Amino acid sequence: MSAIQTSTRLLPKLRLSSPSHPDAVVIDTPVILAPMAGVTNAAYRQLCREQGAGLYVCEMITSRGLVVGDSKTADMLAFWPEETVRSVQTYGVDPVSLEVAVDILCDSFKVDHIDLNFGCPVPKVTRKGGGGVLPWKLDLVRQIMTSTVQTADRYGVPVTVKTRVGIDDDHLTYLDMGRIAEDCGVAAICLHARTVAEAYSGHAHWDAITELVKAVDIPVLGNGDIWEASDAVDMINETGCAGVEIGRGCLGRPWLFRDLAAAIAGDDVHVLPSLGEVAQIVRRHGELLARLWGEEHGMKDLRKHMAWYFKGFPLGGELRHALGMVSSLAELDSLLAQLDHDVPYPVAELGRPRGRQGSPRKKVTMPWGWLDDRCGLDLDLSEAELETSGG
Repeated sequence: MSAIQTSTRLLPKLRLSSPSHPDAVVIDTPVILAPMAGVTNAAYRQLCREQGAGLYVCEMITSRGLVVGDSKTADMLAFWPEETVRSVQTYGVDPVSLEVAVDILCDSFKVDHIDLNFGCPVPKVTRKGGGGVLPWKLDLVRQIMTSTVQTADRYGVPVTVKTRVGIDDDHLTYLDMGRIAEDCGVAAICLHARTVAEAYSGHAHWDAITELVKAVDIPVLGNGDIWEASDAVDMINETGCAGVEIGRGCLGRPWLFRDLAAAIAGDDVHVLPSLGEVAQIVRRHGELLARLWGEEHGMKDLRKHMAWYFKGFPLGGELRHALGMVSSLAELDSLLAQLDHDVPYPVAELGRPRGRQGSPRKKVTMPWGWLDDRCGLDLDLSEAELETSGG
C-alpha cells in the first residue's frame, strides 16, 4: 500500500448550514462515522470520537418509532455529555410524520444534526417502495426534504441526505437527488457510490461522486470502499468531495479514524496496532458498553465485534471462541491477558473489505409499476417504514 504523501491540509472544515442558520454545525475534521444498526451506539461513537472521528452518527431510527413513542427507539437515542454534536440519521416515507419526528428529535432529544436516509437496499424495505428505491419518486422526495428542512430550521438544525447512485444501472437517481436537496435547503449530500442492485458488493463508482460534485454547490460527502486512509485521500483527490463517510471500514478498526484525521491534516500516519494494542481498544470498548447498558448486556453486545477486532491475528480456535462468548469484564481481562501482546498487526488484512458484502442482485424488488412515474405523492408507503441498517 502506498504511503500518503501530502504536506498541506487536504480539506477545510465542513460547515453544515440550515436555511436561516449559517454554519449551524462546523466539523473540524470532515471524517464521518456512518450510522450502522447495532454498531454506532453511544459507546462505539465515543470510541471513534476518541480516535479522531469528526462527526459520529447515531444508528438509524424510523420516524414512525419516534411518533408512536416506541421505547426501543428512545433507548437508541442515548447521548453522552462528551457528545457535543448530537447527530442522528432518521428514515421516513411520509412528510407529515417526518415533521412530527423531526420536531421530537430537536425539541426532546436536542439533536444538532439530522441525516435523512434514502439508501437502504434491503429487499423487505424496497419491495414496499422504501429505502433506496424511494428516490425514484421525485415529487415525494422533494416534499420529504422540504418538510424536514423547514421543521429542523426552526431549531437551527441542519439536515443532510444520504443516497445511492440509483436503483440499478438503468435507473440512476443521484443527480436528481443532489439538485432537489440543494433546492430544498439541505446542508450536504452523502453519496454511497453503489446502486441498490449492487447493495454492498463490487467496487464503488467514485466517478459518480465526481459528477455529483460538479452538479451541485452544496458539499458532497463520499462513501464507498474506504478501507484505509490512503483510500480516503484518493477519493478526495479524484472526486473533489468535501469529506468522507466511513462505515464497514472501521468495523473492528476504530483506530482508522486516527489515520483518516491525520491524512486530512496532511500528515503521513498509518496506525498498525500490535495485538496488545488491539486488546487495549477492545477493553476500552467493553468498558464503554458496560457504562451504556451494564456489564451483562454490554458484554453480550461486545461479542459480535470480536471477529472484526481479531481478524487475521493468530489467536487459536479455543481462545477465539471464548472471546466470542465473553460475559463479564473480569472474564474479558482474563482472556485478553492470554494473548501474545507482541504479535504485529496482520498486514495482509490491510485494504481488504470488511463486514457484509454479498453479491449484486439480478433484480431489485419493488412494488408493481413502481418505475411507471416519478411522482409518488398519492402512494401509501407506510409498510415501507421498517427498521433497517441504513444505506
